[in-house]
Amino acid sequence: MSLSTTTVRQKSTTLQVPIGTWSLRFMVIIYLVALIAVPVLVIAVEGLRGGIDLLVNSVTKPQPLSAIWLSVWTAALMAAINMVMGTLTAYVLQAYRFPGKRLLNAIIDLPFAIPTLVTGVMLVLLYGPQTPIGIAFQNQFGTRLIYATPGIVLALLFLGYPFVTRAVQPVLAGLDIHQQEAAHTLGASGWTTFRRVILPAIMPAVVTGGMLSFARALGEYGSIVLVAGNIPLRTQTASVYIYAQIEGGNNAAASSVSLVVLAIALGTTLIAERFVRRFGRG
Repeated sequence: MSLSTTTVRQKSTTLQVPIGTWSLRFMVIIYLVALIAVPVLVIAVEGLRGGIDLLVNSVTKPQPLSAIWLSVWTAALMAAINMVMGTLTAYVLQAYRFPGKRLLNAIIDLPFAIPTLVTGVMLVLLYGPQTPIGIAFQNQFGTRLIYATPGIVLALLFLGYPFVTRAVQPVLAGLDIHQQEAAHTLGASGWTTFRRVILPAIMPAVVTGGMLSFARALGEYGSIVLVAGNIPLRTQTASVYIYAQIEGGNNAAASSVSLVVLAIALGTTLIAERFVRRFGRG
């Protein structure tokens, strides 16, 4: 009787779990397809509606090409800077105790919560041409900080700062403290220990966080439209160019540039995912 009951329970479990599992999978897949895959497919179809030749012609004109290139190199510069500063921030938060540490840890996530338009307003109020910092910067370097390319990089640095920090912190928290103690016992300095022991362990997270911040920066619009000045061939990024084309009724040009930006962001995201799969388990 006991054996029969056990068998019935096993059969019941075998029958119930796959049904629930597949229902859950189906729900998640439908949600993912409806929310992300379908919009991506629509922009891909629209961008390729006129064929490859029209797509290439639309994105290789001076204005869209300049906008795409400006978005790419400013995002790349931001990612490189934040890979360094985000890593150092994560290390300080994990390795040291100091007054205000909890507050600092909370402030790091503010760029995730603050609307990007508010970010743009804050930067204009702090670094605008009429502010002391803006005037000093222009006198020193001969160019504006806001309504110029430096303002774009500054806005992206603010928005991309948390990505690397939050990617590196969990890895630092899981490091084996005995390896660091062994390095110190062998006479290694703090910098040598960081470079030879800690950095190789966290490098996948650093690169992944940098790539994700780069992909995020490519599509930034809210803060950029306020701090860049939107000057074609000078301070007009891809996202601002796309919006201008939509406003002007040129959907073909907007879709073509959107598809190129989407391809760059998707490729970067896939590379980041590959890093996680290949090195994240080490």
